[in-house]
Amino acid sequence: MPENFEKGCILVINKSKGSTLGCADIADSFTSRFRGLMLKKNVKKGMILKIPEGRGKMGSAIHMFFMRIPLDVIFLDEQKNVLDLVTLKPWQTYTPKKAARYVVELREGNLISSKTEIGDVLDFIHE
Repeated sequence: MPENFEKGCILVINKSKGSTLGCADIADSFTSRFRGLMLKKNVKKGMILKIPEGRGKMGSAIHMFFMRIPLDVIFLDEQKNVLDLVTLKPWQTYTPKKAARYVVELREGNLISSKTEIGDVLDFIHE
């Protein structure tokens, strides 16, 4: 595991590029998905939002209400293929181009440094 990541985190890996995007927690309940990273001043760990099946494109939309920092956001399908990606600032909302099964929220700068693109395949590694 890379030195700068916390023990016990879930590593977000870009398998297509052979790079590590960051460390995250899983949000798989309504409350944990809604709360996400709201009100956090410093985001060391990102968040993986697990979207319930059948939600559609609008059900994959996210908001940045009450966020204090910009985030890189990656939308994935069931097989963890990148469907859409965007960097959002506080108070913005975003609806992805296609329905997503996972939404990965990471501190701004992860997409640029990893050169993640639509079509890349990601994976989550439990440490």
